[in-house]
Amino acid sequence: MEDWNIKIKDSLPGIILKPGKEHSVLNRHPWIFRNAIQKQDDSIAPGETVDIFSASGQWLARGAFSPNSQIRVRIYTWEYETRIDQPFFEQVIQRIFQAKKRLFIPNQVNAYRLIYAESDGIPGFIADVYQDILVVQFLSWACEYWRQDLLEILISIIKPISIFERSDSDTRQLEGLDNRIGKLWGEDVDNPLLIQENGISYWVDLIHGHKTGFYLDQRDNRVHVKEYAQDRNILDCFCYTGGMAIPCLINRAKTIEAIDSSSEALKLFHENLLINQIPEEKANLIQGDVFSELRKRRDKVSKYDMVILDPPKFAPTVSFVHKATRAYKDINLVALKLLNPNGILVTFSCSGGVSLDLFQKIIYSAALDAKREVKILETLHQARDHGIALNFPESAYLKGFILEVN
Repeated sequence: MEDWNIKIKDSLPGIILKPGKEHSVLNRHPWIFRNAIQKQDDSIAPGETVDIFSASGQWLARGAFSPNSQIRVRIYTWEYETRIDQPFFEQVIQRIFQAKKRLFIPNQVNAYRLIYAESDGIPGFIADVYQDILVVQFLSWACEYWRQDLLEILISIIKPISIFERSDSDTRQLEGLDNRIGKLWGEDVDNPLLIQENGISYWVDLIHGHKTGFYLDQRDNRVHVKEYAQDRNILDCFCYTGGMAIPCLINRAKTIEAIDSSSEALKLFHENLLINQIPEEKANLIQGDVFSELRKRRDKVSKYDMVILDPPKFAPTVSFVHKATRAYKDINLVALKLLNPNGILVTFSCSGGVSLDLFQKIIYSAALDAKREVKILETLHQARDHGIALNFPESAYLKGFILEVN
């Protein structure tokens, strides 16, 4: 077989798929799962580049091996002539950097996602820009194997003053990798750090904050949501540091009740009020469990003109979907009951295992039980720097609705 001769000539380890399992690779999906593999070369090192073959011996793709994850191979390329080496990553990162710069007006946004893992061609690798600082996440063996090369390329092309690592995601544990947090290169930087987004200032906790410090994926949605805030009394649930609430207050919301379980997040929320010169009495910051706080307000028959629900990931994988469905319905059902006529419900799911279609059905079920008539005004998605690769639907994790409730 000619393709096997190619493998021997190149001396790369090989992965042979089971019959019929080549279809997703031919469709350029970047993941190969453990149960799709028929045979693999012995002693493949974690993160090492492997060639992927069909059961009949056809060369299909080239990717990185992960011995512990259900995602056993993450694909870099479907082109045989492409070699996975430092020049490959230099070319990818240079292309990404130029493309992302064109998405923003620099004096309006100085924090954005530079590299979005598989969608940008570097599986499992996240790099976010905060001013002239990079915060990175190595979430797979694919990028862990090339850690030093990636850092050197980022320093050369992006020229940050500092690179900080926040590799503390559950995804890393699924890969069999320990969490790592700390400065990787460059100057010590102030924390929290002040960023600018569309004329609004935010303090960001790069060390302890959610994700890499801020919900950059909600940037475009913050612009949409604030347009509905004027003259409304708002309940903001899972408010974090005020990313959604601050624009609403600037756009003349009457008041906001903001709930989060983290006292540290609420302290930063308060600082974000001050830095944007918003009167403190406009926002009532409440530390507590959102589920409990929602029920308290339901029992008191409290009413609001607008409710925002931006919960954490209830379904990190498909196996959690049933449990997540109940949780999403629960909070949306109570929120619907809290709204005045012609009220606005802004509701999100960042669970990759919950599709947009399923999320809409969950909201519909909640609306039936709440006996409310609900109309979709806008469908929301992740920000433009978190682009969705058509061959990788899993990259479309954030979905939301702005709903009118009667």
